[in-house]
Amino acid sequence: MNGNFLIPANSKRSRLIFGLFYPFDLILFACGVFTSIILMLVLPVQQFKMAMLAISPGCFCGMLVFPLPNYHNVLTGIMSIFRFFTNRRTFIWKGWCVRDEFK
Repeated sequence: MNGNFLIPANSKRSRLIFGLFYPFDLILFACGVFTSIILMLVLPVQQFKMAMLAISPGCFCGMLVFPLPNYHNVLTGIMSIFRFFTNRRTFIWKGWCVRDEFK
């Protein structure tokens, strides 16, 4: 290799838990599942609507931490979309003819 160091393509994945999750992702999922378990103990889950209400926090948090291609997970994708629509989208031209505009 002549003293050169080649960085592996998946070097960032080695810092993730199971190669997929940040600690915040697992904490978010655990909170959702814990809330679902508590709601299943408190609510009458014999009724279909109450059962769906009881398991919805766990399902919602599970969908947020589900991995997506080109993004880390669904939560990261939603945050990127939100930033795109809420940040400044006026692009300042700094091209090769920028000095020709103000003669």
